[in-house]
Amino acid sequence: MMTQTPEQQEIARLIIDVLNIDDVAAEEIDPDAILFDETGLGLDSIDALEIAVAIAEQYDVHISAEDEGTKAIFATLGALTAHVVQESDGRLKAR
Repeated sequence: MMTQTPEQQEIARLIIDVLNIDDVAAEEIDPDAILFDETGLGLDSIDALEIAVAIAEQYDVHISAEDEGTKAIFATLGALTAHVVQESDGRLKAR
């Protein structure tokens, strides 16, 4: 069974809340599952935009659709969390 770090749990909760997902619990999101694949959450580009806006509001971390690395950032919960932790200067803390 996969294990989420406290930071991954926080980002997973943000994703669940922002996208109003009620058939998956935040704890059930595998940190290594592809978020945009049917084996993961099956997200789309609109979902990514909503998540990016929420991350910008909550952590002041801006992810631009024009950035070459954006696809890699949104690949998995683990990758997204690592990016937010790195760019947030410690504002992402487990609660």
